[in-house]
Amino acid sequence: MPLKSQLHVMVVDDMTVSRALIEQALDWAKIPNVQYEADGKTAFQKLAASPVHLVISDYNMPGMDGLALLEALRSNKSTQRIGFILITGTASRETILRGQKAGMNNFIAKPFTKEQLLGCIEKVTGKLT
Repeated sequence: MPLKSQLHVMVVDDMTVSRALIEQALDWAKIPNVQYEADGKTAFQKLAASPVHLVISDYNMPGMDGLALLEALRSNKSTQRIGFILITGTASRETILRGQKAGMNNFIAKPFTKEQLLGCIEKVTGKLT
């Protein structure tokens, strides 16, 4: 059984269009077990109750941004080992360093192709096929 059929992913993004683009890429990659949340706080609550293997989160969200979500995940015993990919339209050195310090596994800058997103995921999970 390929890894991608066992992988559980949560996508966190407040923008409907961005979530849809990520969803299309994950569908293209045939990753079936994906859930979606529109904000970091709700995502963290759901992840604390039921962890997944990988979180793909936008950086710029109101309330709890992507890096605050990452920091919350890493400080919680049940979620500290979840893989984490940050998606950002502003891949500044400061943002990336903060993410790396907090334990981010990888990041991808917008705009990206479905192939780039799959490559980014596989750098965290290993080959999915």
